[in-house]
Amino acid sequence: MSTKLRRARVADVEAAQKLINSFADRGEMLPRSLNELYENVRDLFVVEDNGDLIGCCALHVTWGDLAEIKGLAVREGHRGKGLGRELVQACLGDARELALPRVFLLTYIPDYFERFGFRRVEKAQLPQKVWTECIRCPKFPDCGEVSMILEMD
Repeated sequence: MSTKLRRARVADVEAAQKLINSFADRGEMLPRSLNELYENVRDLFVVEDNGDLIGCCALHVTWGDLAEIKGLAVREGHRGKGLGRELVQACLGDARELALPRVFLLTYIPDYFERFGFRRVEKAQLPQKVWTECIRCPKFPDCGEVSMILEMD
């Protein structure tokens, strides 16, 4: 396998949406619209294998001291090879470059993110997220996602 991690390009958006929504269709993550992904393409990292998009993850700045990791997805058949770790680390590296003191996420797989130092918190500790995005979600307030935060060093 010849994989490459890089910043997303506009041409990657439809493949990223298809990948993310394949997991959303199974209830494993929330869906993303093409509009949202195009608007935030600069937030997105992708992994490709011989030109085929097999993974994605984004770091989205939500406030002057806070960013969110969102949309982590690795195609079936490519999981367990460290690609998710590479994507998360790319996002955390981006957060460090931006001098962001905190990164949060909402997830159905909190044990995975605890490996990176994220800790579970109450969703009420993330008011920017809850009132800008969660409030519009059809699953609000009972989506079942776990809120997590990482204090950057």
